[in-house]
Order: sequence, then structure tokens, then C-alpha cells
Amino acid sequence: MNQIRNENDPLTRRAFVAGAAKTLLGVGAMPALSCLANAASAAGLPGNEDAKARSVIYLYMSGGMSHLDTFDTKPGAETQGPVESIKTSADGVQISEYFPKLASQMHNVAVINSMNSTQGAHAQGNYFMHTSYFLRGTIKHPDMGAWSAKFLGKINPGLPANVKIGGNSNGLGAGFLESEYAALPIGNPESGLQYSKLVDGVTDSRFSARMKRLKAMNNSFSSKYDTKEARAYASMYDEAVSLMKSKDLTAFDLNQEADVVRDRYGRNPFGQACLLAKRLVQNGVRFIEVDDGGWDTHGDNFGRVAEKGAILDQALASLLADLDATGMLNSTLVVLATEFGRTPQIFADRDNGRNHYPQAFTCLMAGGGIKGGIKYGMTDKEGREVVENMVVVPEFNATIAHALGIPLDKKTMSPSMRPFTVADKGQPVMDLFA
Repeated sequence: MNQIRNENDPLTRRAFVAGAAKTLLGVGAMPALSCLANAASAAGLPGNEDAKARSVIYLYMSGGMSHLDTFDTKPGAETQGPVESIKTSADGVQISEYFPKLASQMHNVAVINSMNSTQGAHAQGNYFMHTSYFLRGTIKHPDMGAWSAKFLGKINPGLPANVKIGGNSNGLGAGFLESEYAALPIGNPESGLQYSKLVDGVTDSRFSARMKRLKAMNNSFSSKYDTKEARAYASMYDEAVSLMKSKDLTAFDLNQEADVVRDRYGRNPFGQACLLAKRLVQNGVRFIEVDDGGWDTHGDNFGRVAEKGAILDQALASLLADLDATGMLNSTLVVLATEFGRTPQIFADRDNGRNHYPQAFTCLMAGGGIKGGIKYGMTDKEGREVVENMVVVPEFNATIAHALGIPLDKKTMSPSMRPFTVADKGQPVMDLFA
């Protein structure tokens, strides 16, 4: 142990803490505990007093959602393929036939048909969409959830400020910020927050004694090595114990919901994740991302978008309806995003697939001060180019930040002493706000 404690190596330190958690504390799952380091409380800075959104539910369609087959339909154009357009509850707003339930909620939604990105590969596009910065090998930037946790802190002191559900739930994270600002990952929404109870045979008094001993060991190490990694693992235990004792842990338990409600959202991972996101907003979680993969439709585009669309339609329509009915939509910004669109060209040799297309794509916003029932921006008659009110990725993220009240011009220094802001040089699209 002396050898481990004298080693100035974060990987060795990580191994030591993992072993300590399992053998000393009697807490039976280091993977879950280590993620709690990413959800520690933030002192935060005051946000814009005019901010309308208290929380964000960020639905990310990973893979590149086709704009032409979802929310930027082009009736009569050859590029449209076989998908029909349908009317919605918003005058002049038509969407794909794949979204009949969501059609009744479009009066609450702003459809941004003029998105544009410079990144046409998945990793780069995903990173750019989440951070407003290009993917580099020399630095990692914070995602929007991490920025919100840093600047705004927690709403409910008993729960994390930032949660990610589903998909690659470890996500992007805090980047160069302290790891306490990264999301608490929930892989399976139906499993809730796992390993949040003491293992059999470990009493409260024994656990407290072990925590006291570990804290003394941590203090000794941290006094010698005040590093980001050491601070992360020290804060991990404080947050883990706080969360284990929280009276609001039931927020993660979908079994508290009636079967009819769970059925309405869809008995699938994405539907249940959206229901969990609603519960977390109700209980004071500030930023929840729900990841839904499978939108990379190089082959069988129309069959796959129909399948994915049905799941999205049911879940998002239910989420918006519930938030609206309870008044929470006024203070909750719901975002639907993706890294890019799909080509207007349809590739018959790939079973009618579509390729990556960053030049033009669509995202949605609803609630949180956003003007509903509108289309913002426009592509040409074939969906190839943005011809009106282009929105680039940093502007999109600046709009989210503005809705929350995150200061856009506040500079944060990276470890290399380079200044960064929440949305790079992006400015919010003020025409989207009511």
C-alpha cells in the first residue's frame, strides 16, 4: 500500500481506489460509483435572470437522422422518395407520415430546418454537435450537460445535475473541466440507479467507520498530489454517499409509474428513457440526455426510418403532452438533435439508402421559452442546400445555453491556459424565442 500511495500515477491511483471501494467499504459496484464522481455538486454561477428554461431534456438521434424523411419533407420532389407528408396542429407545419402522434404536439415545437455542420463523419459530427468545437487530439471539450452543471449547479441537492441515459452512456463528458461536471450514466432506464444500497452484511455504522478511514487515506494522498484525478476520486465518495442517502432516489425507479403510462411512452429502451427523463426533471435534475442510436441509414433508409420513427413518435409525443399538461414544458427545454442529415440522393444499389449529409439537416426545440408551432429556416425544393436563415452548430448550442441562462461570454481556462466559452463564438437564434 505504501508503494501505491507514493506513486504519482492516476492509473495506479484508480486501481487503488477501485480496490478500496470493493474490499474496504463493502459497496458492491465500482463502475456505478466511479460514475458518481461525474455528478458531484457544482457551486455554479448565477444564470441570466431572463432565462426561461430550468432544465433540458436533450434527445440525441445518433447516426444522422434523415431530414427529408422526418421533419423537412418535400412533397412531389424526386428526392423525397415514398414518404408522405401530413398536417399537424401547427398551421403551415407538415411532417413525415411516420409521426402521426407527434403531429398533435407540433404547436409546441419549433422545427429548425436550416441546420448546417462542417463535420460529415460520425465521431467528428457527434463531438461538434455536443461541444461546439472540432475534435482534436490535444484537448477534450465539455459537452452541454457539463457546461450547465458547472455554471448553474444543482436544482435538487440530493440528485446529480447531469444525467445521460442509454446508448454509449459514458458519452463525451466534462472534457477539460473537473470530472464532477460530467453526466451520471444510466445504461438501462428500467434498471434505474444500480448499486445504490449497501451490500448484505455491511451496517450503517460499519460503513461510516470505513468511510472515515478512507477519507483519512484520501486526505493524505491529496495533500501530496493535488491533481484533477485525485480530486475526482475524492469527490466521488462524497457524492456517492450523498446519493445513497437521498430521499429522492425513487426518481430513478420506473416501477413507480402506472403500467398505462409506461405503455404510452413505449415499452422499449428509448420510450422508457424518455419517461425516466420526465421523472428526473420532476425531481430537479437539470440536464438529461437520452441517446437513441441506429439512425445511420446507408441501407434500407425508408424501412429503418419508419421503424425508428415509430418509436420516436410515441415517446416524444407522450413526453411533450405530459410536460405540457403539468405546466413543466414552460420551464423545460426539450431538444431533438442529430449530427447531420442524409443525402437527398437515394442509392438504389444500397436498398434505397441515404449517405451522410452535413450541408442541411433538421433539429427540434420545444418549451423553455421557445416559440412553438413554427418552422425556422428553409432548404431548397429538394432539401439539398440551406437557402434561408442557416443555423450552424455553435449557434444551436448557444440557443440552448441562452434558454438556460448560461453566460455565453464567460471564459473558462483549460489546463493549457487557453480560454474557452460554452458555445465557442456562437450566438443564440433569438427569433426562436417567444
